[in-house]
Amino acid sequence: MSKNKTNPLLCDPVSGTCEMPTGEKSNETAVIPTENKPVKIIYYTDPICSSCWGIEPQLRKLKLEYGAYIDIDYRMGGLLPDWSYNSGGISKPSDVAHHWDEASLHYEMPIDGNVWIEDPLDSSYPSCIAVKAAQIQSKEKAVVFMRILREKLYLDKKNIAKWENLAEAAKLANLDVEKLKKDFEGDARKLFQEDLNYAKTLGVRGFPTLFFSDGNNNQLTVYGSKSFASYENALLALYPDAKKKKTVNENPLSLFEIYPTLTPKEYAVILDKSYFEAKDILEQLYSEGKLEKKTIKNGSLYTKK
Repeated sequence: MSKNKTNPLLCDPVSGTCEMPTGEKSNETAVIPTENKPVKIIYYTDPICSSCWGIEPQLRKLKLEYGAYIDIDYRMGGLLPDWSYNSGGISKPSDVAHHWDEASLHYEMPIDGNVWIEDPLDSSYPSCIAVKAAQIQSKEKAVVFMRILREKLYLDKKNIAKWENLAEAAKLANLDVEKLKKDFEGDARKLFQEDLNYAKTLGVRGFPTLFFSDGNNNQLTVYGSKSFASYENALLALYPDAKKKKTVNENPLSLFEIYPTLTPKEYAVILDKSYFEAKDILEQLYSEGKLEKKTIKNGSLYTKK
């Protein structure tokens, strides 16, 4: 891995980050205020960031076990403005395909890199702006919307820079598509620019970056794809009274009531099982006709029937 690589799509599996070309130094004086809960998390992400897809298992577990103590503010990073980058061995979309296949194996999350050969994205800005537009309608639905966008991109090889694919995902997330289009062309662009400006203030240099704050001057940053313990420890360091909510349930299908789609890795991390244990359980449920399965070359996604 070249140390001077500046292509944001060349995500480094070792550090677990997709870095931006211009790294800003962190500004520790920026105080992040809390809202209704003891700890605020500002999560800088991007719908096309493969490392962010890689932390979905840890993030879902954190929300499930400690959701009572955290507010997560999803901010868009703008990972790929355009294809003016020419470095790090990636100068055109097709160069990303093999890299994404490698990332899939590293994170044990299903990703088909062939989207970069078959229908490559020219920018991540449209999907970032669409998420900001979704947030105007509902923060909760926006999270669902971004998840659907990622599944379309990583499993279905859909170009989520195209409006028709954004609109289809919006329908599935129960968003008002007409309002989304209006906001996408208007206010959401300003909100996205605000996210980009705030990222500079906070010193964001890549994705995923999670800033944990107790609203005072106590702030911790977890940079890159890390183990669940890294996120849990950051929360507990700021709010030691946080009590973990038990997720163990005798019914192996119960998790699908909360998260309608799950990969084996997500199921494993959330329920503290090995990847192979999780895969066996999900395959058994699939063979019993209780789950549907979408399989691609690098893994599967399960959905409750």
